[in-house]
Amino acid sequence: MSRSPVLRTVTRTQGNNRALKDGGVTPRGFSFEFEEVPVLVDAFRRMVRGLEFDVSEMAFTTYLCAKAYGKPITALPVFPVRGFHHGAIVHNGTSAVSELEGSRVGVNRGYTVTTGVWARGILQDYYGVDLDKVTWVLSGDEHVAEYRPPANVVPMPQGGDLASMMASGELAAAIGVKGAPLIPDATEAAYEALRRDGLYPINHLVVVRDSVLAEHPGLAAEVFDAFAQAKQKYVAGLDTIPDPAPADVMYQRVKEITGRDPLPYGIAPNRPMIDKLIDHALRQGILDRRPAVEDLFAADTLDLTA
Repeated sequence: MSRSPVLRTVTRTQGNNRALKDGGVTPRGFSFEFEEVPVLVDAFRRMVRGLEFDVSEMAFTTYLCAKAYGKPITALPVFPVRGFHHGAIVHNGTSAVSELEGSRVGVNRGYTVTTGVWARGILQDYYGVDLDKVTWVLSGDEHVAEYRPPANVVPMPQGGDLASMMASGELAAAIGVKGAPLIPDATEAAYEALRRDGLYPINHLVVVRDSVLAEHPGLAAEVFDAFAQAKQKYVAGLDTIPDPAPADVMYQRVKEITGRDPLPYGIAPNRPMIDKLIDHALRQGILDRRPAVEDLFAADTLDLTA
């Protein structure tokens, strides 16, 4: 490595990367210069549109879309945020899953938002909803400006509000806003899908600017190692957190159900969920061709796990 780089980095402070931010883990051969972006999704947009950071946490589907449009960034198989999305689909108390076809359903922000992709996939795979027979109403635009959604995806009327539209019955349901879960016992339904099918959605990964990777060969593996060490410290103390946050409780529950590390990094332990998300992106008109998984991640991280 020609010199020790300082990497302008954005990642939300959370259990599995806190040690990077408080100095409990010291990277080898480089340093992070963390920038705090109060609304993390703004960082995703700034990264795919302006390449403003060297390293950035990013929603997985935003990355898939960005890569499809040739954005010069490459992911590391570091997955700092997981989640369950049965409860992300809400209604005003009068709708049912069986009534969604032929109706209008709101989506907070853009069609490519990863929570929305997973939620629609759940509706399709577990409840038989034909997604093409739903009109998806967006409250915002896409991070990747070049992307154009399918014909059954429309913008919310100017000055509208998804929650108000749902309350009035103009929308049968919405994804990513406050309300009563449409799927009964959504939390337990999600954990049952984990038990039965291993459904454990990935929300975010970490990307690096291609120019940084080209200038510093081997850096991808070192960045992976730093994130992995911080995550391992978090998981080692997960069961003894004195005042666990909701995310901590979720990871504790996943560990209890699976008997394994609830935040595995690397392609191999996450391949089923990577493939599943790509499947959803193809079926939902976000991707028009299947990318090779190996082309999505930095070459020197393909065989790394943590």
